[in-house]
Amino acid sequence: MSQNIVVIGGGPAGIEASRRLRDLGYTPILIEKEPFLGGHLARWDRLFPDGVEARTFLEPMLADLEGIKYFTDTEVSSINRLKDTWVVKLSNGLSAQVRAILLTTGFDLFKAEKKEEYGYGIYDRVITNADLEAWFKSGAAPQFDDVKTIGFVHCVGSRDEKAGNRQCSKVCCVTAVKQACEIKERFPEANVYCFYMDLRMFGRKYEDLYLKAQKEHGIRFVRGRVSEVSEDLDGHLFVKAEDTLFGKPMKIKLDMLVLMAGMAPAAGTQALARMVNIQTGDDGFFLPKSLIVSPFTSSREGVFFAGAATGPKTIPETLSEASAAALSIDRYLKTPVKS
Repeated sequence: MSQNIVVIGGGPAGIEASRRLRDLGYTPILIEKEPFLGGHLARWDRLFPDGVEARTFLEPMLADLEGIKYFTDTEVSSINRLKDTWVVKLSNGLSAQVRAILLTTGFDLFKAEKKEEYGYGIYDRVITNADLEAWFKSGAAPQFDDVKTIGFVHCVGSRDEKAGNRQCSKVCCVTAVKQACEIKERFPEANVYCFYMDLRMFGRKYEDLYLKAQKEHGIRFVRGRVSEVSEDLDGHLFVKAEDTLFGKPMKIKLDMLVLMAGMAPAAGTQALARMVNIQTGDDGFFLPKSLIVSPFTSSREGVFFAGAATGPKTIPETLSEASAAALSIDRYLKTPVKS
């Protein structure tokens, strides 16, 4: 009989790690609190930098779950240490006794309504990157019927001391550029502005996407933070910002404003950390034993990490970490238990 391993979080990291653990001869027990597997990827339309559909990656993963026990709409009620094993109790009444737990809890998007100056939740035409992606996926949103001018605000809830997150969310810049290009493809005559602090286009082909946005689509990049958003009687938005390259203030009338909400620790991160007695960092994400040599290992024996549970990650990084974490668990379980 194969050995059970509990994997908490059914996004890309949890699914990929479970598949790798199964291939190594284990029986993963995959726990997901949402009614579906796939995490944020299940809600996303297209992926940077090439604009491929998210479902082309997710659907094959979801079709390959044989040998994996998975539960949706399920949360972890408690985790306790019993000698050299962990006892995990679930909200569905089931429990498992395992030697290894893998935390793949991912991230939540920063709650944009916390940045009141941007008007999210107040003005109908202020939306988030997730809202825009949902429209790309469904094609049904009345506020997009006639878009002439649209703005994107980078770093909403990231690199922001007041928001409690000094860290970069890593993917917001390239996501904004991807979405801005998609808007221009749907509304070729629209004027599109990106308000940024600085552009962190670190990945392969990311810079090419940025150049395409400027040269092919005429997207205007404005270095400077948006300081205020207001609305007129017709529902149009007015954005105040400072163009720090030219050293002058700006006021632009927009039909739509998209806030690039960054990555925040997933809800329940602190509760899980207390259950297994591990640390989180100043940013609220799980803290590995070493960010350099042990990024998949916690300070507690038998507890491992993968994906955005330890901080912002791209999809390729997430999948690579999931495979590496599975190998780390395999190595750990094949090490004889100390008497």
